[in-house]
Amino acid sequence: MRDIQNEIDKRHLEIDKVGIKNLKYPIKVFDKRMAEQHTVANINMYVSLPHHFRGTHMSRFIEILNKYRNEIAMKNMKAILKETMKKFDAQSAHMEIEFPYFIEKEAPVSKVKSLMEYECKFTSSLSKQDGFHFKLGVAVPIATLCPCSKELVKKGAHNQRGKIIVFIRFHGFFWIEDLVALIEKCASSSLYTLLKREDEKYVTQYAYNHPVFVEDVVRNVAEKLNREKDVIWYSVETESYESIHNHDAYAFIEKK
Repeated sequence: MRDIQNEIDKRHLEIDKVGIKNLKYPIKVFDKRMAEQHTVANINMYVSLPHHFRGTHMSRFIEILNKYRNEIAMKNMKAILKETMKKFDAQSAHMEIEFPYFIEKEAPVSKVKSLMEYECKFTSSLSKQDGFHFKLGVAVPIATLCPCSKELVKKGAHNQRGKIIVFIRFHGFFWIEDLVALIEKCASSSLYTLLKREDEKYVTQYAYNHPVFVEDVVRNVAEKLNREKDVIWYSVETESYESIHNHDAYAFIEKK
C-alpha cells in the first residue's frame, strides 16, 4: 500500500509542531492525601517534522498513550516523550495535559468538608538540542476586594471573583496541593464549594479585612514563590472579573 505520508516534500520547510489536540484520556495524578487520583485529561501531543517528510503518522500518538495508559503521570513525562521521539524519529516532542483536580477543603468555621475543583496542566518538552523541560500549572479561583472601594465607602466595598494562574519549573517534586495552598493565601479570600452561614460571615469579613488589587495578588504570589528554593522559574497571572466595571482587571509577572 502506498504510504503517502512518507513521501518526499519538496518545499523544504520544517514544521515545528505537528500532532494531535484535544484527546480525552484517563490519567493518574499523585494525591498528597490519598496517594493517587484518577481523572480525565485533555491531551495534546506534537513532534517536529523534518522538511523532507510530507506528513506524520497520527495513529502513533495513540499507540504511545495506550502503551502508557496506566502510567501517564508527572514522573513519566520524560519517558513518554523519549518514546515519542524514537517512534517518530523526531528532533523534539511535546506534550500538554490539562485536567480537573479535586482537593478536599474544610470550611473555616463549621469545618464541613467538600471537594473543590482546580484546573491543572502539565506542559513538557524534550529535544536533542535543549533537553527536557517540565512545567506544572494550576488555575485557582479566588475572591478580591477593592482597596479603593473600601477607602471610599464607609459601609461595604465592591468585591468579585477572580482567577490566579501559575506555572512553575522546579527541582525534584512539587505537590499540587502545596501550590494551591500557597496561591490561595495571596487573595482577599479563597473560594469554597460548601459553606454554612457562619462560614459565609467569616469569609465575607475576612475578604473585607484583606483588600487587594490584581497587582497586589501577583506580587504576593511571586514573593512566596521566591522563597521556595526548589522553584527555578514561574509565571503568575491574575484576572479579576469586575463587578462594577464593564471590563476585567489583569496583571502578570514572570521570573526571568
